[in-house]
Amino acid sequence: MTFNWSERLSPVIRDMPPSGIRRFFDLASEMSGIISLGVGEPDFVTPWAIRETGIQSLRQGYTMYTSNAGLLELREEIAAHLHGFYGVHYEPRSEVLVTVGVSEAVDLALRAIVHTGDEVLIAEPCYVSYGPCVTMAGGVPVPITTTADNDFRLTAAQVEAAITPRTKALLFNYPNNPTGATMSREDLLEIAKVVEKHNLIVISDEVYDKLTYEGEHTCFASLPGMRNRTILLNGFSKAYAMTGWRLGYACGHSEVIAAMTKIHQYTMICAPITVQKAAIEALRNGTEEMKEMVSSYNQRRRFVLKGFQEIGLPCFEPRGAFYAFPSIRHTGLSSEAFAWRLLEETKVAVVPGNALGSAGEGHIRCSYASSVENLTEAIERMGRFLKQFE
Repeated sequence: MTFNWSERLSPVIRDMPPSGIRRFFDLASEMSGIISLGVGEPDFVTPWAIRETGIQSLRQGYTMYTSNAGLLELREEIAAHLHGFYGVHYEPRSEVLVTVGVSEAVDLALRAIVHTGDEVLIAEPCYVSYGPCVTMAGGVPVPITTTADNDFRLTAAQVEAAITPRTKALLFNYPNNPTGATMSREDLLEIAKVVEKHNLIVISDEVYDKLTYEGEHTCFASLPGMRNRTILLNGFSKAYAMTGWRLGYACGHSEVIAAMTKIHQYTMICAPITVQKAAIEALRNGTEEMKEMVSSYNQRRRFVLKGFQEIGLPCFEPRGAFYAFPSIRHTGLSSEAFAWRLLEETKVAVVPGNALGSAGEGHIRCSYASSVENLTEAIERMGRFLKQFE
């Protein structure tokens, strides 16, 4: 009897497309002479004091499990950090969960709250995992399109218009991946009114909060009435250059954190203790080096914007994260076709905008978390490529 795996796989997973970001990254990694502006990863090495703390923890024999929720010492530091920056208070023992990256936190939050058929509003363009995670949780992702015409800001009116009787939650990320857009406190207060009116849950992914170059970041949970209906997500990958360490956290009402912890304990058990020890050092003593990295990103942000302008590539000015999201509509190519041809003809890897939701069509995502030397060469190659469309 012939055994057919395709028939045995979950149809939800079988029919789900792979990440458009990773596809380009994997292809680029197999080619020589590539300049990759694709993956959202700092080009800095994790600061030495953080690395040394991780190494020292191994020397001291910290190789065991921690509590499912994470080291209490780390949860206390996370709670103190959020209170110090944003004035929002979380009880470390019951309202903070340490996760394996923010990606796990997104998955846990959705699986903890979504019933079959629940709709989750998602501001697009967005991080690639949001829609698939909603689907895997049994929900229905409902995209809300943001555009450069409105600085890629999500508005309260858009949220209101997308709500149906099945709407359970709003999931959004700011500063935004891939656009670099930020949200003002006034914007968020208007959205909060709609959230309260319709009794929604908010999953607020704020992993790029420290990478805000203009104005100040507003933590959604700090807004009046939003703390107990918000699941706040954050982590260490971007601000502290700790992508490969895979550490994030979720904060929220004790009941939803308890539900998320149940899933976490049956799937991950806990985040690695070495990484948690290093994260404590990051929160206690990593601020100055973090600020230096952010300052460097800001310089590169301005450099890339100027370079794109000079080669005739229209680009919204990102005010956060470390991405530029230029429009390529004037070339007549789709985002996918543009990215493939750019890779094949110039060996510059970017992410097609449609990999980040249908709202991203007509754009490409370029990470400027790369050296000025690489950015200079990439812009020159892109300029030569664009001349054929003049």
